[in-house]
Amino acid sequence: MYGYGCADHFYESDTLLHCFQVLRKLLESPVTQDIICDVGMPIMHHNVRYNCRVIFLNGKILLIRPKMLLANYGNNREFRWFSPWNKLRHVEEYFLPRMIQDVTGQDTVPFGDCVLSTKDTCIGSEICAELWNPRSPHVDMGLDGVEIFTNSSASYHELRKADHRVNLVKSATTKSGGIYMFANQKGCDGDRLYYDGCAMVAINGDIVAQGTQFSLDDVEVVTAALDLEDVRSYRGERCHPHVEYEHKPCHRVKVDFSLSDCEDVYLPTHQPIEWQFHTPEEEISLGPACWLWDYLRRSGQAGFLLPLSGGVDSSSTACIVYSMCVLVCQAVRDGNSQVLEDVQRVVSDVSYTPLDPRELCGRIFTTCYMASENSSEGTRNRAKELAAQVGSSHMNLNIDMAVKGMLGIFSMVTGKCPQFRANGGSTRENLALQNVQARIRMILAYLFAQLCQWAEGKPGGLLVLGSANVDESLTGYFTKYDCSSADINPIGGISKTDLKSFLQYCVEQFQLTALRSIMAAPPTAELEPLTDGQVSQTDESDMGMTYSELSVIGRLRKISKCGPYSMFCKLIHTWREALSPLQVAAKVKHFFQMYSVNRHKMTTVTPSYHAESYGPDDNRFDLRPFLYNTRWSWQFRAIDNQVSKMEVGNDCHD
Repeated sequence: MYGYGCADHFYESDTLLHCFQVLRKLLESPVTQDIICDVGMPIMHHNVRYNCRVIFLNGKILLIRPKMLLANYGNNREFRWFSPWNKLRHVEEYFLPRMIQDVTGQDTVPFGDCVLSTKDTCIGSEICAELWNPRSPHVDMGLDGVEIFTNSSASYHELRKADHRVNLVKSATTKSGGIYMFANQKGCDGDRLYYDGCAMVAINGDIVAQGTQFSLDDVEVVTAALDLEDVRSYRGERCHPHVEYEHKPCHRVKVDFSLSDCEDVYLPTHQPIEWQFHTPEEEISLGPACWLWDYLRRSGQAGFLLPLSGGVDSSSTACIVYSMCVLVCQAVRDGNSQVLEDVQRVVSDVSYTPLDPRELCGRIFTTCYMASENSSEGTRNRAKELAAQVGSSHMNLNIDMAVKGMLGIFSMVTGKCPQFRANGGSTRENLALQNVQARIRMILAYLFAQLCQWAEGKPGGLLVLGSANVDESLTGYFTKYDCSSADINPIGGISKTDLKSFLQYCVEQFQLTALRSIMAAPPTAELEPLTDGQVSQTDESDMGMTYSELSVIGRLRKISKCGPYSMFCKLIHTWREALSPLQVAAKVKHFFQMYSVNRHKMTTVTPSYHAESYGPDDNRFDLRPFLYNTRWSWQFRAIDNQVSKMEVGNDCHD
């Protein structure tokens, strides 16, 4: 396997050195004997760095295959660190470093676009994104007689993406036959991504073996017994490469080794299976939970602290932590010794064995409801009830004293006392009074995260969890440095619409019935004064659009690459049943004004689990300016002109 997680560490000579040291250990290991091994590592050839597969057998390197088609989209920046091998069907000599020569007895090995010929078949490597490319190498390799394709990937999780992966593998072997062995990394890459497995084996367009997409196992082995004659029979009818077009044959590296023997005729072959896909709700439950577990066990901390407001977002984060505890308990029951060792280290108890998710939550998960004079009894009760059902250690506290102290300092210095809008204050006063509450909650969250364990006589600190969803990040509907500011955020890449569906799933899957009242309540920040004891402020009225509208706009902005004008042109058709062109124009303008005014918040937003293809993460996925001309004068004028033309056209028809 290989990954992009090293990022700019690929520039360091140490990274290449340590890769060769690990390769040497693999070459010397008895575990790799009589197995054709295909491992990934960066290699410098003629002072150019390539992303490579190293194929070896019984202590000898057979060939090195550099990647030809690099991934440079989404979260991938491969061109930053590597060069593509552009010499089709060309092979050169690679001079091995001394530490490898000492083990293999080889001075040089083939380096380039080549395949491996055994005594009974031919094997070719395809590397990660090459499968996704319109000029995938497996096409020409298959037409030249390569029967087995290997692909070791670093493909990260996105909601509803798994079927694309499966369809590509099936398509690769449907067109021209062959066996496709797809492996993928699994786990947190030390960043915002989670690699979600889905290892598989396919033959002639059928999946015959499926690995898990989400699990806490560090290693998973997927095997299948297949008949090479099935590939040859399939191709005998469909493939006539020399009739269809001319192509340069693959360079073959021969090896005196067989994958099969005379006794294989007695082995039953694997039959086609139907791929079992997770629903989006299951993906939200499992992917971020596995990512949280990886982060927790590698961080050295003693658990999580979550400001639990009783709303959909923080409740979703709480449910993901509970799901993580379910996975940990299940892994321990299944005999996973690494998970048991990790959880014992987290709780600082070598005799501990987690059996019940609620009990484990009580040890590693602290929730805190931070009330103010603007908080309602309803949200307090909803937070308390959910905390009881997941088993977290729950606290109720009031922040009014801290808020009054902060405002008292301001009043003492300026002689002014700001007021909420409901009490006659200006918009600026109203916003400042909301922000001070939100920011004090962040400060208190970190204070309790650092000292909760100490207060109870336990070692370690807690990771603070955030709970701002992708739509709020997109519009900037959160306070900079409030409770959205945390160590990590498992839902920052997930839409509000998907989170509501996820909570309904948790009601049924985990019997968390407290979620029903949370889903029924209108989303609110509860930062403005109550009216007759009831919430008067709601998120959607503050934002000026619904969460479902935001999801549509978010996808158009990122996935469809729409600016204001092209977005307007698409939405007048999408929303024609509900909104007039003038109303669509107002929505689009309002969004882009909010987006541009608040884009600066994305430079400091909490690192979030990447789950959506329209996420606004400023780190490496959605690279945009954070200082805009918020009037968008040219773009908005183009929209206004189009609206005017449409209105004139409508008048003529009337």
